[in-house]
Amino acid sequence: MRCKRPLPWTVAWVVAWIVAVLTTATACGGPSHSAPRPDAEGPAGKPPAPQRSAAPSTGLPSVGVLLDEDGHWCTASVVDSPKGNVVATAAHCVYADGAASSDFSFAPAYRGSAGNPAPYGTWKVRTVQVADAWKAAGDDADAHDYAFLTLAPDSRGRQVQQVVGAAPPEWASGPQRRVTVVGYPNKDHNPADGPISCTTDTRRDPDLAGSMVMECDGFFDGTSGSPWLADGRLIGVLSGGDTDTESTAVLFDARTRALYDRAVEASGT
Repeated sequence: MRCKRPLPWTVAWVVAWIVAVLTTATACGGPSHSAPRPDAEGPAGKPPAPQRSAAPSTGLPSVGVLLDEDGHWCTASVVDSPKGNVVATAAHCVYADGAASSDFSFAPAYRGSAGNPAPYGTWKVRTVQVADAWKAAGDDADAHDYAFLTLAPDSRGRQVQQVVGAAPPEWASGPQRRVTVVGYPNKDHNPADGPISCTTDTRRDPDLAGSMVMECDGFFDGTSGSPWLADGRLIGVLSGGDTDTESTAVLFDARTRALYDRAVEASGT
């Protein structure tokens, strides 16, 4: 499997980090509820140029980390569902060696270096849904590297979507889109322990049918499972990458929807 592996620091990444920190140094309060604007206009009304390197970001309330007592290891995001308790991530984040992960939680809008790292609270993961092909073949089933998790209500009885919102899924997107990808690199490459984002264009993955590729530095280990949002809709999650600048995602399709439906059914039990 082409897992997202550690990537070396690049000059572009360091510059982007410094600029973003300087411009947000006076910010205060909780995370912004404003989504990144992939359709925002640039100079003279033209669309902005695609980013080549991710930068520290305010993130999105519905995007966060998978967390246990040892820290966080992957990114996940809330996907719109009838019960409001389903999140999407990569299969390799939550199912390996023939078994699903257990005893972990989802923390939306996570800020590890802040005084309150989980400003909206945490939700315990109740069920893990991965494709049968992934269960059978694991790392050899790259085309099924996505998962849907159902969450228990929080300590106040609220479902996660009530609190942080959700992205509606899209099941038939083409591979050429302008996407915004929000993720959480591990602290080795992310001292602020907060989200990064990149808005850029995708293309068809020549190595795996039904997948797409983006070229944007900065998506180190920990960003697996990051949502790929096109026009505000979830079209895939980050699953791997072949080079230091490339990341890949499997396009959501009818098979993905069938798995989502299994998660929705499990969310009502």
